[in-house]
Amino acid sequence: MTDSSLLPFTATPPVVSPTPGQGQCTLVGAGPGDPDLLTIAAVKALQRATVLLVDDLVNDAVLQWAAASARIVHVGKRGGCQSTPQAFIQRLMLQEVQAGENVVRLKGGDPFIFGRGGEEVEFLRGYGIEPRIINGITAGLAALTGLGAPLTHRDHARGVVFITGHAKPGGEGPDWAQLASTAHSARLTLVIYMGVASAEAISQGLLSGLPADTPVAIVQHASLPQQRHAITDLAQLPATMAREQLASPSIIVVGDVVHCVALAAQAVRGKEPTGGRDFSDICGYDSHSTVEGMTFIA
Repeated sequence: MTDSSLLPFTATPPVVSPTPGQGQCTLVGAGPGDPDLLTIAAVKALQRATVLLVDDLVNDAVLQWAAASARIVHVGKRGGCQSTPQAFIQRLMLQEVQAGENVVRLKGGDPFIFGRGGEEVEFLRGYGIEPRIINGITAGLAALTGLGAPLTHRDHARGVVFITGHAKPGGEGPDWAQLASTAHSARLTLVIYMGVASAEAISQGLLSGLPADTPVAIVQHASLPQQRHAITDLAQLPATMAREQLASPSIIVVGDVVHCVALAAQAVRGKEPTGGRDFSDICGYDSHSTVEGMTFIA
């Protein structure tokens, strides 16, 4: 199908009533990659779909749940690479629904967390189409929990911030200095998506408000068999990523909870039970300690 075969696109679609007999659209979160992390609702939606519009970061194994008769269209979108234009995808969604198809827009992670799902919903609503949303496990959650560590902890991380390190073309990126100050005072964990290309700027900005020894985890291909990760500190973030060749797609997690990865590794190695000791005692640090060395798992 070529761009010229699609319906005309206008930046602000007219608000119209739904057409009788038209199809439906469901935005489905495929999760971080491991097909076992799909929700039951996601599996049911995949089985019912007649057309699937699939993002580049969706694991092919997820498509095992699609009907054999379903038409699968790959609409790749990945930061830093050639991508299918968002306007094209939205027009394709509209055209297929108006043709009576049961459309699933399948996205990596969760469609409403850095998945541009909000834009697609607004577009479809402008044409009288109310899509259904099925959430997925976002990679920012799966990355650190896959290493056995939490994103929040009642005593050490009172909240979590999901933020993108990739600015909209022509737009301004996050104010990392301000974010660092807030994270330090409020004791927040920072989960950074699409931050690989901006790692140097992110590190320098965060160092203005967070200690240089703040622990950091970088997790590539979260939840997949090829997952790789490194544990370092904020000052060494860019050098660690370069040395270990950690590339996209990677999640960067900044905060004291990263220290607990050591606890998880200790448990896996079968060392002495924790016996209910305090988080800080178990992980062997206080809030101002330095991460010694770097842990790398291939």
